[in-house]
Amino acid sequence: MNRTALEKNLEVTEPLANDLSRLLREFSRDFERRIGRELKQRGYEDIRPAHCTVLANLGTGAVRVTELAERAQVTQQAMGKMLKELERMGYVARNVDSSDKRAKAIGLTAQGEALAAEVLAATQQTRSFYESKIGAVELAQLESSLRSALGRLELDYLPQTWAQPAPPAQPPPSLHTPD
Repeated sequence: MNRTALEKNLEVTEPLANDLSRLLREFSRDFERRIGRELKQRGYEDIRPAHCTVLANLGTGAVRVTELAERAQVTQQAMGKMLKELERMGYVARNVDSSDKRAKAIGLTAQGEALAAEVLAATQQTRSFYESKIGAVELAQLESSLRSALGRLELDYLPQTWAQPAPPAQPPPSLHTPD
């Protein structure tokens, strides 16, 4: 009996369609898409998920292109391109690093701080959506399990804080000043 190309493909590749890597990737993509949609609704039409990667890695204490690229697991060229875009849009600034005059330290501008607060608010909103669908306890258990696994893998490019329990959720800082 001759098998079709589809039957042969399924036999060989079906396990790849449902493995842990795929599950994690789809969960991550959905989370990022929801944050992206929320940011667009908040007026940030120009922000892409890659830009949020820069912001997240600034939050690990990385302030140089090489550090940011290593933490994000991208090339220095790719990180440099993302930083140029964010700098052109007014969200980050590169200044001479006080500890090494040859290097540039990357920091958020006031506009970048406002964006970071909006990303945090969009992230909290997305997390709330997931809690409503999955359950708060189940989502916390998933996050705890992932942190534990990452800690045991000893990935040297990740900050130690990733392996620690997540801090309690904080409301995003207010972007509005009281009247």
